[in-house]
Amino acid sequence: MMHITMEHIFANISFITLFSATLFHWVNPIYGMENLKGLGRKSMTIAFICITGFSIIRRVHSKHLPLSNLYESSMFLSWSSSLLHMILGLRNQNDWLGAVTAPGAMLTHGFATLGLPEQMQQSTLLVPAPQSHWLMMHVSMMLLSYATLLCGSLLAISSLVISFNGRRFSSISNTDSKLSTWFFFFRTNSHFYTQIESDSRNTFYSLSMNSRRCQLIQQLDRWSYRIISLGFPFLTIGIPSGAVWANEAWGSYRSWDPKETWALITWLIYAIYLHTRMTKGWQGEGPAIVASLGFLLVRIRHLGVNLSGIGLHSYGWLI
Repeated sequence: MMHITMEHIFANISFITLFSATLFHWVNPIYGMENLKGLGRKSMTIAFICITGFSIIRRVHSKHLPLSNLYESSMFLSWSSSLLHMILGLRNQNDWLGAVTAPGAMLTHGFATLGLPEQMQQSTLLVPAPQSHWLMMHVSMMLLSYATLLCGSLLAISSLVISFNGRRFSSISNTDSKLSTWFFFFRTNSHFYTQIESDSRNTFYSLSMNSRRCQLIQQLDRWSYRIISLGFPFLTIGIPSGAVWANEAWGSYRSWDPKETWALITWLIYAIYLHTRMTKGWQGEGPAIVASLGFLLVRIRHLGVNLSGIGLHSYGWLI
């Protein structure tokens, strides 16, 4: 019972610190407080340590890697997202990166600890199929690919949201500016020249805002491409290793199981994304939309197929 208590303590502390890190990273860009930025990084580090402690305790007690069901795989996914967050924080000091990656780790952790039933969170003996050395190779590679691909796709989605809101704001601002200029044109000249001067200031402010917005979109697009490029090799390694494991466990390299099919579709989508980026220099909203589709596919494969309980991977909601 002692190990169960320690697992709960580490899981609860890590969730609280992940929530705090998300809050700090969201509030800091608004108020520009360096203390909040430092607190966000420290909170994420504490969360990473606590999830690591949780995994070690579960590994010692269960005598196998804690990757055997949806609860354990979600905790490992949260651990991977926290690790990626800290690595990216060393490479990039901008607050917007943490504001995107921290919520991903928190929501995944929250789903595991608050969304799954109590019996799912308990450690159980492995059924025959996962009792293989391929468990570590296949599942760890797939979950690392999930963490990186989801992070890169979230950055792409953020760039789409900022781009859409920027166009809408610019359209509204231009319309209001034209209407106000014509209105004051039919009044006295002094009012007209005053309005022209005001419009000039507004135009300069809009141009400055648009310039910063474009720089942010470009940075999001660049980091999205880098992170997806990191995650795609993990996915590429994970799929063949899963095929070898399937042949060992079920006597066939591919059975067109729903999880295997969605993995192939996901791989093709990200392959298209990377191919067009590398060969044609495709940038902007087009690849961001493809990456957003990849985000949906990863979620379907990790959660939708598992929760449906269909296919050869349905035992115990296994990964």
